[in-house]
Amino acid sequence: MSAPDLPLPTRLRYFATNLAVRSFFGLALSLPYRWRVPLMGWLASRVIAPVAGWRGRVRRNLAHVMPDLTPNEVERLVRAVPDNAGRTLIEIYSGPDFVNRVKDCPIEGPGLAALEEARAQGRPVILVTAHFGNYDTARAALIARGHNIGSLYRRMRNPYFNAHYVRSISAIGTPMFEQGRRGMMQLVKHLRGGGVLGVLTDLYVGGAPALPFFGQPARTSLVTAELALKYDALLIPTFSIRQANGLDFVVRLEAPIPHTDPETMTRAVNDELEKLVRAHMGQWFWIHRRWKKAGSEDV
Repeated sequence: MSAPDLPLPTRLRYFATNLAVRSFFGLALSLPYRWRVPLMGWLASRVIAPVAGWRGRVRRNLAHVMPDLTPNEVERLVRAVPDNAGRTLIEIYSGPDFVNRVKDCPIEGPGLAALEEARAQGRPVILVTAHFGNYDTARAALIARGHNIGSLYRRMRNPYFNAHYVRSISAIGTPMFEQGRRGMMQLVKHLRGGGVLGVLTDLYVGGAPALPFFGQPARTSLVTAELALKYDALLIPTFSIRQANGLDFVVRLEAPIPHTDPETMTRAVNDELEKLVRAHMGQWFWIHRRWKKAGSEDV
């Protein structure tokens, strides 16, 4: 809903929340990039995570799918996951500073040659990614190399926050397609024109098939695979891996997922993501409610 359509109490609450967030971001963005990113990671890990309940959710998710982790490793991840999330958020809001930092980052993997070949042929490509590392790094780096990449995004519930969120992600690159009927029409036109689409697919989707992820059923949308089949688009798992200095990335494009059927293809995407997360446990967003049970808000 737009702001004028909201009940007055809700509108005031959203306005106040957004004002606080904007003020905080404004202060953070006044700092040099190399300071603001680790500072935001520290604040997210040490201040925001305990208040927001993130630490408990990370522990519950890990206990649900990896019960054999040592207590020391769990506590490391309880700190590392919010740190990466905080860094990602301020990086996205850093616009040109973020783009300048990552536009020349290394890009590797067998999917890179496939992507270049598709561009030469005018064939559409879907880069399927996840809330891992900083997912917008690949978009920024590939746009800088001349790829026509559009991205699908979900509108934020707070309309005041959504306005500057969309401005921030659009500063990294356009076009942007909002989830919904109009956005889907724009997205289809982009694909039919041989464009590249970036899609995040690691969120719980009610009513979607329960596919294995870390050995447990996780409801996962088949839409991305269905689009790839319908428009003969390559489906390339794409991930941006944060490096040890906390500021730089390596973008990895895996081999395209073979066209079979939507469920088989989506299972393969889940498998690629799981393999990467196991290698870099602190970089996936374990804060998500990825393994909801029916009628439950948690695992």
